[in-house]
Amino acid sequence: MTTITAKINKWNPEPEIISKAAEILRNGGLVAFPTETVYGLGADALNAEAVKKVYEAKGRPSDNPLILHVANIEQVNELVFINDTAEKLMKTFWPAPLTLVMKAKNIIPLRTRGGLDTAAIRMPDNPTALALIEATGRPIAAPSANLSGRPSPTDFESVFNDMNNKIEMIIDGGSVEVGIESTVIDITNPEKILMLRPGGMPREILEAALQKKLEVPDDQSKKKSPGTRYKHYAPDIPVFIWKRGEKFPEVYKKNNFAFMGLHEPDIKADGIILFNDVKNYARGLFAGFRKFEKEKFSCVVVEWPEDNSGIGEGLRDRISRAGGKS
Repeated sequence: MTTITAKINKWNPEPEIISKAAEILRNGGLVAFPTETVYGLGADALNAEAVKKVYEAKGRPSDNPLILHVANIEQVNELVFINDTAEKLMKTFWPAPLTLVMKAKNIIPLRTRGGLDTAAIRMPDNPTALALIEATGRPIAAPSANLSGRPSPTDFESVFNDMNNKIEMIIDGGSVEVGIESTVIDITNPEKILMLRPGGMPREILEAALQKKLEVPDDQSKKKSPGTRYKHYAPDIPVFIWKRGEKFPEVYKKNNFAFMGLHEPDIKADGIILFNDVKNYARGLFAGFRKFEKEKFSCVVVEWPEDNSGIGEGLRDRISRAGGKS
């Protein structure tokens, strides 16, 4: 398969590019496109055969549900049962890096929702993504546009490296703004709202809007969200985690190790990326993993962010999973 590529103006997406991509999706093909979080690998969410191609292209476990992307709140009512909590959060925050898990209607194929009775829905905060969903006229199922387990793609090159000749089209919308995936919360029971996956929408903002704490899910509940049960986000080189004030990982005894974080490491690294704040750290984490992998470093040491507020919680989650911990 030859993959079509097209560079787009993400703030004013060219109609001819959007029209071509929408046609591919309506015909059961796959299109990678930018969102504000990471690039998504899109298929018609209501076409089970198209969704099957997503799992195949990524090498993704079939019980790992996909997030459905919509362009307006009206679409949501066709897909899931909306309660008052859902309506409040959608009207307050969407479009945003916030995914809501709700009871699914039968219109959504079981394959799209990983065999569950729930579905995960969000409205991306990206003009290209919204234009594509509107032009397609269907919700788009879109996990991250990378091979399963790899660092999520935050730019065109990363998508191309993983998906070229596997899908019909890649839309190049430049680098993303957030850099880690959406926050996923389960609102099927408004009395007990669960934080399934921290991400681009901070916990504190959600708890303030809900006027209640988000609760910790059990293992069964975690299955309702992607990115929670398998090793994710890891490059092809080992990832070691370093907390400031603790002993530095002894990988420094190896040649050619890299470091990424907010502060100078205790040991001089052969390659280094330093970020000036947690927000930029989250934006650059996956790209940094891919850079060090491409440059053939023996491993990478990543600094554990001390600040767990804001996007820090999501950043910690991605670092932990990349290091093989959960």
